[in-house]
Amino acid sequence: MKLHAYLNFPGNAEEAFTFYRSIFGGELSVYRFKDMPMEGVELAPEDEDKVMHVSLPIGEDSVLMASDTPQSFGRELVQGNNVYVSAHPASREEADRIFNALAEGGGIEMPIADQMWGDYYGSLRDRFGIHWMVNHHPQEG
Repeated sequence: MKLHAYLNFPGNAEEAFTFYRSIFGGELSVYRFKDMPMEGVELAPEDEDKVMHVSLPIGEDSVLMASDTPQSFGRELVQGNNVYVSAHPASREEADRIFNALAEGGGIEMPIADQMWGDYYGSLRDRFGIHWMVNHHPQEG
């Protein structure tokens, strides 16, 4: 079984994923609401260019995915701290690079450091309100 994180944004999913691609690399697949008509759904003109689905492969087995949440669908997005994306880099250097890049413009919850359980770990909220855990396990790389 594989698990992938799926995130919802208030209209800036493409901006967020362009930022994530600058950190992790990879190619974005972006589909807009206007390109995927849904029978019986009235789409407001201001929502036509919003992202219906975006995906970013990260590494060999992981995919980060997301969409915008148009208010014209009758849904209101509430950002919270109930979802974290957990990144597991192969080295301390890569953990530092990812952690520092994600933290820029956001807020650090727990600085990245050696932890009592033996891992090199930190957590943060990025500038888009997404919560991240960066965890390097020394025996894994």
